[in-house]
Amino acid sequence: MTHPATERYARHVNPALVRLLGTFGYGRVFTRALGVELWDSEGRRYVDLLAGFGSASLGHNPPRLIARLNEALAQELCHLMHVGPQALAGELGEALAHRLPSLPITLLSLSGGEAVEAAIKLARAATGRATIVSCEGGFHGSGLGNLSVMGFRRWRKPFEPLIPECRRVPFGDLDALESVLRRHRVAAFLVEPLQAEAGVVLAPDGYLRDAQALCRRHGALFVLDEVQTGLGRTGRWFAFEHAAGVDPDIVVLGKTLGGGLVPVAATVTRRELQDRAYGSPKTFDLHGSTYAGYALGCAAALQVLRTLDDDGLIEAGEQRGRRLRDALRRRIGAHPLVRDVRGAGQMTAIELGYTGSGWLGRLAAGAVTAVSREVLGQWLALRLLEAGYVCQPASQAWNVLKLTPPLTIDDATLDAFVEAIGNIFDEYRDLGHLLADVSRRVATQYMNGWEFR
Repeated sequence: MTHPATERYARHVNPALVRLLGTFGYGRVFTRALGVELWDSEGRRYVDLLAGFGSASLGHNPPRLIARLNEALAQELCHLMHVGPQALAGELGEALAHRLPSLPITLLSLSGGEAVEAAIKLARAATGRATIVSCEGGFHGSGLGNLSVMGFRRWRKPFEPLIPECRRVPFGDLDALESVLRRHRVAAFLVEPLQAEAGVVLAPDGYLRDAQALCRRHGALFVLDEVQTGLGRTGRWFAFEHAAGVDPDIVVLGKTLGGGLVPVAATVTRRELQDRAYGSPKTFDLHGSTYAGYALGCAAALQVLRTLDDDGLIEAGEQRGRRLRDALRRRIGAHPLVRDVRGAGQMTAIELGYTGSGWLGRLAAGAVTAVSREVLGQWLALRLLEAGYVCQPASQAWNVLKLTPPLTIDDATLDAFVEAIGNIFDEYRDLGHLLADVSRRVATQYMNGWEFR
């Protein structure tokens, strides 16, 4: 019987999502979350390797964060302050400046998408230039400004025309970047240090440093979108710290900053850029929103930063992520359906695709590639769900399973996951067996009317 929450969601929120989840039988209604675990309406327990796309880096409902939020609510603070300084906003700006000393100014917002748009506005206002350059494969949010710099045409096309003077170059291609910088008056180059939704695509060695040098030479700002990669996800406070000599003009943060409980995001920048854009009595109010810098969100973000420090979660995440990838390579790295295992810190990708050399691979290479892109990631996510693990493919690369567990996960839990995924792959040594299983599941769901179950 369909859960009432599913019926209401399908009727009033997103019917297409419910139909999609029903295609392979992925439907679950999750009713409880604590630490690295989730429970559904049937009482089944799962380990969460998705963590709200990395937002719940401290785990679900972390006790110290909840205690701090309760304390902030009990203090009867003025949460929305627009006629004077918000004390906790200043404290949060100071805490971020401590970790990014060359970027002492923070523009606060509610989501990573808003924070990216704040960076676009800041770059245009501070430079007096219009062109924003981003990368193919980049993911920067779903607002109209965000979509203008989005690296995926499927996301952009229904909403065009978008804001003008936005151009894209291939990720990692310095020659293409230099060509655009030379031919246009570029306000900023916006780039992720690691392209998460494109399938955890790592930047080539030296790319960020050299891209920054090109931007400086041509008068463009160098902007890093660290919404997914920042605040410990890749084993450093910020992913750009893996590369030597990188000192961005703007860094965009989100997700982890709110601890998975409240919306908080930040656009952190140089003082002179903020002065140029918003530093006069005529321009001071050209950026902001009603809830930007609200006290409860700032209290949460400050506690998140303290917890990351106090519990050593970033260093532990770096070690556990490397250990996880090593274990996955040993267990499934040679499997004919696994192309690669890669990542940084606690962001790991398992790239799927048929690597066998038999007649099927030679005869139907195109079909194999299509199946890999459209089916393998979701098939593996479903099999893992049935084994008690919640994860998803990268949103723009369904052949890549992207693992972003809470930084609080322990080695024993990860070891059990490696064994579980190994057992699944042991069942499928050839593509024909997998396709037969997928076809059977789709046929069953078709007979059930694509029921959410």
